Amino acid sequence: SATSIRKLLELQPTIARVLKDGKEVEVPIDEVQVNDVIIVKPGEKIPTDGVVIAGYSSVDEKIITGESIPVEKNVGSEVIGATVNKAGLLRVKATKVGEETALSQIVHLVEEAQASSAPVQKFADRVVGKFVPIVFSVAAVSFAYWYVVSGFSTAFFVLLAVLLIACPCALGIATPTAILAGVGKGAEYGILLRSGEYVERARKLKTVVFDKTGTLTKGEPSVTDIVVYNSYTEKDALKLAAIAEKGSEHPLAEAILKAARQGESSVPDAESFEAVPGHGVRCTYENKRILLGNRRFMQDENIPIEELEQDLERLEGQGKTVMILAVDGQLAGVVAAMDTPKENAVEAISKLKSMGLEVAMLTGDNERTAKAIAEQLGIDQVIANVLPWEKVNAIKKLQGEGKTVAMVGDGINDAPALAQADIGIAIGSGTDIAKETGGIVLIKDDLRDVALGIELSKRTMMKINSNLFWAVIYNTVMIPVAAIGLMNPIFAAGAMAISSLTVVSNSALLKLSTFKFQKFNDQTKNNGGENKHG
Repeated sequence: SATSIRKLLELQPTIARVLKDGKEVEVPIDEVQVNDVIIVKPGEKIPTDGVVIAGYSSVDEKIITGESIPVEKNVGSEVIGATVNKAGLLRVKATKVGEETALSQIVHLVEEAQASSAPVQKFADRVVGKFVPIVFSVAAVSFAYWYVVSGFSTAFFVLLAVLLIACPCALGIATPTAILAGVGKGAEYGILLRSGEYVERARKLKTVVFDKTGTLTKGEPSVTDIVVYNSYTEKDALKLAAIAEKGSEHPLAEAILKAARQGESSVPDAESFEAVPGHGVRCTYENKRILLGNRRFMQDENIPIEELEQDLERLEGQGKTVMILAVDGQLAGVVAAMDTPKENAVEAISKLKSMGLEVAMLTGDNERTAKAIAEQLGIDQVIANVLPWEKVNAIKKLQGEGKTVAMVGDGINDAPALAQADIGIAIGSGTDIAKETGGIVLIKDDLRDVALGIELSKRTMMKINSNLFWAVIYNTVMIPVAAIGLMNPIFAAGAMAISSLTVVSNSALLKLSTFKFQKFNDQTKNNGGENKHG
């Protein structure tokens, strides 16, 4: 782990190329100020955290986030200090410097975690506290016995053997060495274990609760279905819907516009526009009267919708929000949107379930919408209609059932629930690591790292237990062997050193281990569009 920290610190560039009065000036990294504009050429390390204000490139973030593939960066993208600019020239405005950077925060948290101890360490400390007087007592009794039986010389050698072979060190370092190795390994994967306490709790973990919006899902709706009528094509229907929504502040407007712009360079402006709160929008475009809204809006505008009831029920039954499109009094289509699951969400849930853990979803959505998302993800337990301030009570209820609970959230909105859970897991922290409440902080926004963090914690705890087991067995067996005169003091000293080395080596194996996930094919497919009554 010390090696991991040293490697991280060595990544920090010592010089930054700052733009001052239109000229590039090289300055020491500790003189860079927030809002300075930094020039980063291809192949160079990015000096500090910032945001791209000019240029396009790909950045290797592997050493910070564990992401193996370089990440594309353009204007507006955040970049992390110490990562490597692979391709194009970038101009970066510094947003964090010095101790505020992601790298400094990671180093601080790793050092803090390494200095912490798991509750099991208290047991080891109690054992060591009683161990020393017991060893001295055994040594004294052995000396007295052998002095009477064989004289001073034999008694002295037995005394030395008992004192030399006894190894409280192995007991004392059993927990810290494993935590050091586990924390260091986690840092390599972009997983920060904030305390040994959470490592121990992971062993008893029964239930993992995910917040839905922004954690399991992308947190923004996307168009999922376009059903068209009366000879309209999907492209035409989407374009007309986008024209209608261009002036709207409706939550689905951005989703419809985004979908339309994927196939069009731009969306034309409507000639007139009117929003009808709670119902929809109406506009005119090329002398066409366009309506886009809900059932009630269509009924108020005398648009018959009986023929699309079956499609509406099907889409709404899947938890999707539906908008009906009509042009010049005639049905043109239905546009459905919903907050879609994140990439790798299905794989992550499958992995957790294969580990024998219960998985639940916590959301403020209505039950039908929540169950539709849960079904896509393979989650059986849904806790719906929960207001933000009620999340803590939902976690308490699960804990009241005798379950050890992990809560996975974004670390800000879910902070109270993360704090209430036995293990809070803050995901997708990016550069805001220090703000997180979670006992486990995941730098990447990759749900698979939830299982990885839990598995790493459990493996670390297994190392602690195996270290303590062998340390206890060693002393239980070897001290009596020395006491009955079967151990030469020289061999006793060697055995004591080997026992400590064994514990350290066993912990070091954790640093050499790899973590692999079975890849699952995402069975969630977009239903696509259908042409009805064409």
